[in-house]
Amino acid sequence: MKNCKRIFLYIGLIAIFLPNFSQAQQVNDPTLQNATLPQLVEYALKNKPEIKQALIDEEIGERDINSALSGWLPQITANADLNHTLKQQVSPLTIGGETSYISMGSKNSSNITLQADQKILDAGLIQASKSVKYYRQQYDLNTERQGINTIVDVSKAYYDILTSQEQLKIISENINRLEKQFQDAKAQYEVGLVDKTDFQRAQISLSNSKADLRRTEELLKYKYAYLKALIGYNAEKDLSLSFNGEEMEQSVLLDTSAILNYQNRVEFRELQTQRQLQQINTSYSKLQFLPSLSGFINYNWAFNNNDFGNLYDQSYPGSIVGLRLSIPIFQGTKRIQEIKKSQLLEDRIDLDLINTKNQINSQYEQAMASYKANLNDWRTAKENVEISEEVYNTIKLQYDEGIKAYLDLMTSETDLRTAQLNYLNTLYSLLSAKLDVQQALGTISLNQ
Repeated sequence: MKNCKRIFLYIGLIAIFLPNFSQAQQVNDPTLQNATLPQLVEYALKNKPEIKQALIDEEIGERDINSALSGWLPQITANADLNHTLKQQVSPLTIGGETSYISMGSKNSSNITLQADQKILDAGLIQASKSVKYYRQQYDLNTERQGINTIVDVSKAYYDILTSQEQLKIISENINRLEKQFQDAKAQYEVGLVDKTDFQRAQISLSNSKADLRRTEELLKYKYAYLKALIGYNAEKDLSLSFNGEEMEQSVLLDTSAILNYQNRVEFRELQTQRQLQQINTSYSKLQFLPSLSGFINYNWAFNNNDFGNLYDQSYPGSIVGLRLSIPIFQGTKRIQEIKKSQLLEDRIDLDLINTKNQINSQYEQAMASYKANLNDWRTAKENVEISEEVYNTIKLQYDEGIKAYLDLMTSETDLRTAQLNYLNTLYSLLSAKLDVQQALGTISLNQ
């Protein structure tokens, strides 16, 4: 039940940066067909090995906590021993001035003891009790970090595949245009309207475009395999994606005025948790100067007999209840050294916190700069596509009328294809940069 709740919390993260998340369908079929990004992320958070390992680590952590705290419960032990005396001890006994020698004890003896111990004051158990909260935080934060990384990685892989699929469409459209241009140029050459170079140029461009198509198709196979690995999907199963291009374009905008808050970053909170645990370790080292106190009660059955066969015929029971106080008076300088060492480790974590702040700030500035640059590139590329389409259509008409040379047509067609591919690349870079900004800000968080 705990794992299920945590998985649903992770799924809620997607709403931070995915439009219309509430309309996403649940993935019930183990084979993903026409999968949307929310469905991919949901599948990954259920099946990715790293997520499962993080959840298992939480369960292991709970076992460790329960094991450490079990020391507060009574510790019951049973002991038994069986002895046969090979040579009985002889002791002198003087009565009335006369000394005689008697054998002590019996040849066979046995003891069975049942004892219960209860810790009352113990430094190790005090430390364990104080640490419980922070160890749970540590395990939760590790799972949260794995979930955030999964969302970012899966989203980028999804956008990368969609970009490649759109590139395939553009290249296919370009091939169709080139094939028509090649046939037209060849026909014009055969009737003597143009020289041989026109349809040769068309043939070269057509061959290059087909090579681009093949290369993009092969890379797309790898990208699908990479996405399957990211989400923990069976490599032998088919996977197909669904997306809405308009929604992708609408989701690129980001509030660039957001203020960086280090507390939102899971890495920073992990370090803070480590510092809390280290402070508890320092307190534990100081508690080593205190005595330990425990109570105990036992019941003992003693058996003695010279005849082994009759050893357990008669028992002589006894019972003791009491307190045990242990005072560590002097242990060299071990406790003092441990305190100093723990305090130095606290100072070291403080420096880690400072360094992490600097790294987070640098990461945020880099992500924001990349986002703004990609946003400008995307807008420019979008305008270039419109202009290139207009130029190509104009030159195509002029070429058909015999006004423009074939080289001009090929140049405009190349410009159009380049502009379209640049637009797709800038759109992918912009979406990836937006994810980087959100991750740097810590807005992809379980606390949302």
